Amino acid sequence: MTPLLVHTRADLQDALVAASGPVGFVPTMGALHIGHASLMRTARQRSGVVVASIFVNPMQFGPTEDLAKYPRTLDDDVQMCADEGVDVVFAPSVEEVYPGGEPQVSIDPGPLATILEGAVRPTHFRGVLTVVAKLFGLVRPDLAVFGEKDYQQLTLIRRMVKDLCLGVEVIGAPTIREPDGLALSSRNRYLDESQRVVALALSRALRAGVEAGADGGEAVLAAAASSLARTPEAHADYLALTDPDLGPAPAEGEARLLVAARVGTTRLIDNMRVDLSAGHAATATR
Repeated sequence: MTPLLVHTRADLQDALVAASGPVGFVPTMGALHIGHASLMRTARQRSGVVVASIFVNPMQFGPTEDLAKYPRTLDDDVQMCADEGVDVVFAPSVEEVYPGGEPQVSIDPGPLATILEGAVRPTHFRGVLTVVAKLFGLVRPDLAVFGEKDYQQLTLIRRMVKDLCLGVEVIGAPTIREPDGLALSSRNRYLDESQRVVALALSRALRAGVEAGADGGEAVLAAAASSLARTPEAHADYLALTDPDLGPAPAEGEARLLVAARVGTTRLIDNMRVDLSAGHAATATR
C-alpha cells in the first residue's frame, strides 16, 4: 500500500477527515531505519489509521549541531512507511510547521530537561516538546509511539502529556540493535568503519552494568565505567543510573542506565534497563 504523502496542514486535515478507528502516530525526523519500522509496526497493531511525520526540526538543534548535514532521504523514507502499512506521511516544510518563524510560545520542559542530554544540549528538549505538541495538535492522535533509545525524550514527552492533559497514549518501543549490539540510530551513518567498532563501547558498557545489577547500583556504575574506560576513543559525556522516571536510582528494583559519548565528531546515546537486587541507591553520574 502506498501511503498518502501530504506536505501542508490543510492536506493533512483532509486526509484525516475520514479516519476510522484509533489514530496512531509515529513522529520522526526521517533517515528511517528498521528501528523506526518497529515503531510503525507497533502503531499499525494498535490503530485504525497510522500517520508518520518526517520533519527535521530546527528548534531542537543547537548552534554547533548537525542540522545542515542531518540526512534527508524522503523517497526511501516513504518507501519504508509503505512497507510498514502507514496510511499518511506528513512531510511539512519548516515554514508550514513554524509560520512566521520560531514560535513566541513554546514548551518549557522543566527541571528534567537540565540533566543528562539537557546538561549538554540546554535548548534541545524545549525544541523537541514544542514540535511534538504542535504535531499532536495537527494529527490529533489517540496514541503515539516513540523509541526507548531516546529515553529522556520519551520520559519528557510522557510528562508533558500528563501535565498538560493532552489525552494521547504514549507508547515506548524497545531499542532495536544490530547483531553486535549497536543501537540503531540515524547518526550511525556518520561513522566510518573504525569508528563503528569504537561505538560498540556504549552497548558493551551498558551490558556490563546490567550484569552487575545483583550487586547494587554502585557496582553497576563501576562495572559500566570500567568497561567504557577500556575504549578511550569513545569520549563519554555522561554515564548515569536513575530510576525509570530519571530520578535517583532505587536501592532495589527497576533502574535505567544511560550513556552518551562522542565517537569522532558523532555523538551517540544509549540506555538499558537494570534490575537492582541489593546494595545502596546510586545517584552519581560518571
